[in-house]
Amino acid sequence: MEKILISACLLGLPVRYDNKIQPVENECVQKWHKEGRLVVVCPEVKGGLSTPRPPAEIMAGSGEDVLTGDACIHNSAGGDVTRAFITGAQEALDLVQQFHIRMAILKEKSPSCGSHFIYDGSFSRRLIPGRGVTAALLIRNGVAVFSEKDVVLACEFLGML
Repeated sequence: MEKILISACLLGLPVRYDNKIQPVENECVQKWHKEGRLVVVCPEVKGGLSTPRPPAEIMAGSGEDVLTGDACIHNSAGGDVTRAFITGAQEALDLVQQFHIRMAILKEKSPSCGSHFIYDGSFSRRLIPGRGVTAALLIRNGVAVFSEKDVVLACEFLGML
């Protein structure tokens, strides 16, 4: 049975930076959960960050830039948390490889998991096109990444695998 990587916050686990829950309500996700197909991960927690924690944003770049060393991630208190984000992304990739996962559903806008949009690094809540570190690393390794807004597409994609 094909496994699917999913952001822990999308299942209602309180792992977000603000400790709030934002579960995705979708029949496919509920069905996959009941079938035991979901492999749950919060890259930020896996990377060693606590919950709650100060919000973090990628400075002057995207997840791809963080992976190449051309950008870093700071939290709103000014701390450099780049290493934790890279470690968490690698932990997510390790799960993908362990379970032979080809598809992930990740939380949009996150500096880890954003697949289409991330915040611009100014802590002004302004979005820019781009991917988070985990999304970028997974895509680089052949995983199809969807956001919670793309679950219908993910359902169709899984039907094609």
